Amino acid sequence: MTAKLVADRTEDLLRTHPPGTTGRHAFLTAQYEAGLAWVHFPEGLGGLGMARALQREVDTRLAAAGAPDGASANRLGYSMGAAVLLAYGTREQQERFLRPIFTGDERWCQLFSEPGAGSDLASVTTRAVRSGDEWVVNGQKVWSSMANISAVGMLLARTDPDAPKHHGLTYFLVDMRSPGVDVRPLRQMTGEAEFNEVYLTDVRIPDSARIGPVSAGWQVALATLMNERVLFNRERPEKGPVDEALDLYRQRAVPDPELRTRMIDLWIRARVQRLGTARAAANLAAGTPGPEGSTGKLAYTHLIQEAYELCLDLLGDESMLYDSYAMTAYSEETFAGRVEHDVRRRFLRSRATTIEGGTSEILRTILAERTLGLPRASHPPRTNR
Repeated sequence: MTAKLVADRTEDLLRTHPPGTTGRHAFLTAQYEAGLAWVHFPEGLGGLGMARALQREVDTRLAAAGAPDGASANRLGYSMGAAVLLAYGTREQQERFLRPIFTGDERWCQLFSEPGAGSDLASVTTRAVRSGDEWVVNGQKVWSSMANISAVGMLLARTDPDAPKHHGLTYFLVDMRSPGVDVRPLRQMTGEAEFNEVYLTDVRIPDSARIGPVSAGWQVALATLMNERVLFNRERPEKGPVDEALDLYRQRAVPDPELRTRMIDLWIRARVQRLGTARAAANLAAGTPGPEGSTGKLAYTHLIQEAYELCLDLLGDESMLYDSYAMTAYSEETFAGRVEHDVRRRFLRSRATTIEGGTSEILRTILAERTLGLPRASHPPRTNR
């Protein structure tokens, strides 16, 4: 009965708001109000309180009808921010943020990593000091994707420097337009400025924008990271890097047994990885994201790099013909219409995949400890100051 109800709601949405004649914002607003944004969320918050697995059926049907995708322009908000709000946010916070996340009115970014705290995230030194009903924040964040076009930042800051490093952190939502927030693009070797560094100078955040209890931000941050790795490891109906390499291999018809062996190996691993992704999606539908997202992200990002390395080897001398290194900062227009076809540029961009969203070294540690049950590594104590 629940599956039929969701299917009926979906068909009713398409009937009353035909994608061909309904604007993006109007359609997504109607989808949210119909409870089809996240069907497993409570009613009134973009959901119907039903099984998470039913969301895939909704998304598949809407995509087939040419409907806009609420996640496409706000991946971090949709996949990470919304889940954190559902798990740790107050009802007021959920009502305030969930709708604009889905309709795209407010794009979200992540303010976690710092110059001295990346893989060891619990060592962040950005400080938040209580001042009445507000917090005053000072510090620096780095590698913040789309921070220059985002309205809300998911911020992890230290509120108790005397507590053990995992216990003195608090999680906030910061208005990226607040006085004292300075976003500076970081140019990559592709020429693009996809990432940013963010300076926070006496930024005032109301206590109502705190997510979870004071000094309990590590748990909220972990939930964010687990959902981020599921985002990297999501099922992809479109062609992936290995499919691109196979197309290029067939076009070039290079009679090289070493390249042929690499192509076969990548193809097999890509199919195995997709099965793992499907399993992770099934486990996620039954509960919360676990280590499958981390291990899947580890496998997929290395596949990306090896696939584009093969593409460049297939191109031979042509692999050195790069079109332009001119700096391109992200904007609303370039983000919305960004499509990258050149495998040379994709090869350069792929170098980031084993760093962003959790380094491969960190993900191997998660695999060792949480999946294989190996003992945790011991670390010397570190100062929080």
